[in-house]
Amino acid sequence: MAMPILRRFFARCCCGLVLIVSMFFPLAHAEPDEEALGKSLGYPISTGGGVMQMTQRVGSWSALDKVPGASTHQVSKGDSVQPLPKAAQSVDIRYRHRNMGYSLDDYLDRRRITGLLILKNGEIIAERYRYGRTDQARFLSFSMAKSVTSLLIGSAVSRGVIKSIDDQAGFYAKDLADSPYGQTSIRHLLRMSSGLRFTERYDGQDDVARLSRSVATGNPPVSTMLRSITDRHSPTGEKFIYASAETEVLGRVLTAAAGKTMAELTSEWLWKPIGAEQDAFWCTAKDRQEGAYFCFNAALRDWGRLGHLLAKDGKVGDQQVIPKEYLLDATDAARQPDAFKPYRATPSLGYGYQFWLLPQKERSFGMQGIHGQTVFVQPSTGIVMVQTAVYAGASGALDPDAYAERGSFWLGVLQSLGGNTDRY
Repeated sequence: MAMPILRRFFARCCCGLVLIVSMFFPLAHAEPDEEALGKSLGYPISTGGGVMQMTQRVGSWSALDKVPGASTHQVSKGDSVQPLPKAAQSVDIRYRHRNMGYSLDDYLDRRRITGLLILKNGEIIAERYRYGRTDQARFLSFSMAKSVTSLLIGSAVSRGVIKSIDDQAGFYAKDLADSPYGQTSIRHLLRMSSGLRFTERYDGQDDVARLSRSVATGNPPVSTMLRSITDRHSPTGEKFIYASAETEVLGRVLTAAAGKTMAELTSEWLWKPIGAEQDAFWCTAKDRQEGAYFCFNAALRDWGRLGHLLAKDGKVGDQQVIPKEYLLDATDAARQPDAFKPYRATPSLGYGYQFWLLPQKERSFGMQGIHGQTVFVQPSTGIVMVQTAVYAGASGALDPDAYAERGSFWLGVLQSLGGNTDRY
């Protein structure tokens, strides 16, 4: 009888020891797929050519300027930093997904989020970094860069650098002048409604892969690749079809019109006025033109400052940084032609001037990039959500539940912070 009693005694002692250790020395908390994403390797940065490899995504997508061979242009911050104070009271963010209730921490435990920032009226409600990332990381935008490009176009128009968004692209980008893209108006390019057939499936064999290879190698030159897109799926201006090439054309319009790099314009027209706390950077093509469709990189809080600028309809204090009317045209579903409204442009979302229009009745919109990059904004309630991520799939079609849960989480953020969730 003595041995069973001793076993129970030692079992109780061991359980008590585990409890004491867990109270004073918290056990390591696993993050989703951390080993597949390179934790044991220290989340390495690519040594060149491997930034899409799973084990190198976390490291490379938060420090792309450190990848050997990367070509970048710095976006300089100004002398003063716009404060982002922490909210005086904490808020318990809750959401529901597939009839189950979850918390903010659950969301982070379920999805491959590298950074998460939630603001209300310019105050930080929540700020989290995962997979060894810190507030010094400068996260790759992927297609959130398209919205940044749009903001620069709006600024160029307000300054008279671009006369009108109804001008043809080739009026400014002379090397595209006699091509179908060059003969498309800036407005139709902003709405991705050129009518030209450009495939974007993320399978390595589509037109966006050809464009990316042209950007990376210069063979053929990007302008030659853009001139090769000639087939049409519909008349110009009638239909939204997502096409990264249209943003790349806009970037080349912008630099030709202004006579400056996109990095210089971003610094002067955006980064200094918003009071960014860190320099940002654009990656550049072989011809030293910034990758307008995918390659802006910035710190999480500076993405938040950009979102807060949008929530304030383009103002910082008394300064109108982005023209309000342009921004409303870019982000208000009510101002779009029917074909570009939510549920018409896509089964759920609308599309403005390089911004996604969310299906809430209250004006809400987003900047989105593949693999989960996100800035969602609801201006009337001052709510901004920024997310950087390393989702397995590039798009909702390839990773549907991750994207669906992001949408559920956004609704939970709105509900938790007094936002409006009524559908459009």
